[in-house]
Amino acid sequence: MNRNVSYFLLLLLVVALILGSVVYQQQQRDVSTPGTNKQYYKIVPLIIPDTLSFAGEPVPLDIFYVREALDRELSVNTYWHSSTLQLIKYAHRWFPMIDTILINHGIPLDFRYMPLVESGLQNLVSPAHAVGFWQLLKSTARENGLEVDKEVDERYDVEKSTRAACRYLKKSYERFGSWTLVVASYNAGKKRIARFMKQQKAESFYDLLVDDETSRYIYRMLALKMIFENPEHYGFYIEPSQEYPVIPTHTVAVNGAVKDWTDFAHAHGISYKLLKYFNPWLRKGYLRNPRHKTYKIKIPDAPYNMTDEKLKE
Repeated sequence: MNRNVSYFLLLLLVVALILGSVVYQQQQRDVSTPGTNKQYYKIVPLIIPDTLSFAGEPVPLDIFYVREALDRELSVNTYWHSSTLQLIKYAHRWFPMIDTILINHGIPLDFRYMPLVESGLQNLVSPAHAVGFWQLLKSTARENGLEVDKEVDERYDVEKSTRAACRYLKKSYERFGSWTLVVASYNAGKKRIARFMKQQKAESFYDLLVDDETSRYIYRMLALKMIFENPEHYGFYIEPSQEYPVIPTHTVAVNGAVKDWTDFAHAHGISYKLLKYFNPWLRKGYLRNPRHKTYKIKIPDAPYNMTDEKLKE
């Protein structure tokens, strides 16, 4: 082999070794920056703050089981990347409306995280037949002003169900005088929490022995609050263009019967699928409406609606 070629190859090898060393050292520095939750190549424990509050009430992080319970939920919701990432995206669509209703009803904004825990901001139906973002049972929904029957189920209406949930939460606060106990009672039931408090002679949620689901509930909300208030601190980097936007709509009043919601949708330039997306509380393909009640049907504005030409395709 030519001597000049040998020297050239040797020089390339030395340069490669130097560059490799520099990259390795940089990676080692980036693995975990002391004092932060910034992770790249290692799964590391997350930093628990010294102080934290929920709805203005301090969380007693000096109690070991409180601190460890929060640590558990913070780890689960941080490292369960796909689920938390989707929640952050969807929250930009729903939080503006939810926050406004909470404020109008005098409910602390920290309750915006309750439907994330309840349903993941989805209109789900639980095995116990609780429905919607707030997972309301039929009896609870009706007690708080919602219509629930075979044709109309307003538990699926995010705005109306949020108002109903606020009414329920206010009643609970009047009974317990603690927003943390309100959260526990939302999950376990007011009577059950009151019975636990009496049996255990406890006045604080953090002193109550409850089942695992109820115990984890408040800590899930706290963990999501921490992540949502500082997402990049926990590794979630989302550009504004990647957030799910609020979709503008207008309403069409209906005070009589509707023979076919598909025909109604097409008459307003949208598909039946879009009609159901914005009005999931319509549970049948028709509406009899014998009492001539006025219903407000949401229709998406352009460019989210569809033209008649698109519907025909």
